[in-house]
Amino acid sequence: MTAPTPSPRRSSSGDSGTQVLHLERDHHDKALSTVLKGFFPEASWGEVKRWIARRLIQVNGNLCLDPGRRMRAGDVVKRLAQPLPKPVDADDIRVVHIDPHLIIVEKPAGITSVRHVAEKELPPRRKQLQPTLDELLPQVLARELHLPWPAAGAHNRGGRKRPGKGGRHGNHKQEIVSRKRLPPALRVYPVHRLDRDTSGLMVFARTSPSQQRLMAMFRRHAVRREYLAVCHGCVEPQTIDTTLVRDRGDGLRGTLLPGMVDPRPDLAQRAITHVIAAEPIGSPPAFSLIRCQLETGRTHQIRIHLAEIGHPICGEPLYRRLPDGTTIADTSGAPRQALHAHRMALHHPMTGERLEFHMPMPRDLAAWMLRLRRQEEQGES
Repeated sequence: MTAPTPSPRRSSSGDSGTQVLHLERDHHDKALSTVLKGFFPEASWGEVKRWIARRLIQVNGNLCLDPGRRMRAGDVVKRLAQPLPKPVDADDIRVVHIDPHLIIVEKPAGITSVRHVAEKELPPRRKQLQPTLDELLPQVLARELHLPWPAAGAHNRGGRKRPGKGGRHGNHKQEIVSRKRLPPALRVYPVHRLDRDTSGLMVFARTSPSQQRLMAMFRRHAVRREYLAVCHGCVEPQTIDTTLVRDRGDGLRGTLLPGMVDPRPDLAQRAITHVIAAEPIGSPPAFSLIRCQLETGRTHQIRIHLAEIGHPICGEPLYRRLPDGTTIADTSGAPRQALHAHRMALHHPMTGERLEFHMPMPRDLAAWMLRLRRQEEQGES
């Protein structure tokens, strides 16, 4: 007698109409569209693909437009009631500095800095669904340098050069081209990262020598980076200095919990964040606008550190979960995680010239902060 197949875990979230799907072992390595069809057998294949194309599907909190994306056990998929905003494209990226050796840009929220190693070999047509910042920058360079796009040497699957459409430099949203097939003037080399939902200043090298020098500067902490964040509670200026591990004991990155033994001590990393200024919002303050400086640059460092001192970033969904399984409620109404890389200062890797740049708070966070301040003022009166 065949054992019955366990029913998939499907639930409704607090958001009206949103369905939350928890993937298990039997979903591993299946395509997103196949998984969705299994959870919603009443839907046709065409409907499932339309959900994805209409930006109604999130995977682990991020929009996914690729029906062929391979799923893993433990992934959380959401079918939303309302479409998410369109993905970032080249027209959304503003250049603040460009020279023959480097380019500094304002990264919008909602785009990954660099493609994950597991996705490096995806075909260009699938990368185009959700390009990364470094994949869009060649198009941005073509725009800034008045060079044609698609770049010379970019071919479609039939081997012919694809003609540009619309606009002086062709359709900048048309193609993702691998770095090896780009002319040297349009190549970029990553040297650091920002989280997908963090906005702010980023530097990319334009040559291999400048990449090597910039990466060495980041390793020496010779690049000054300051962030703005809005957190829960009243935060005091301080230095947070901990050792971060990949699993603090509950499956999340963070500081090793008391009594836990790190199974991979060779991967533990010292992380130092300086909270250099804090402005309370409300009286008593329910929130704080803080300015912090990174001395080190570990994955999710600011998000982890602020949560671990009891002041999680507004709109940050992951690290507000405490090690005992409880979750700190987010009452801020933030449109995304309220974290923004607003200042960068460095000496030019090739000329030694001092460079310093500022990027104001983006429109979405600035409008939300204005509403937040008004709400707190009304609460005081």
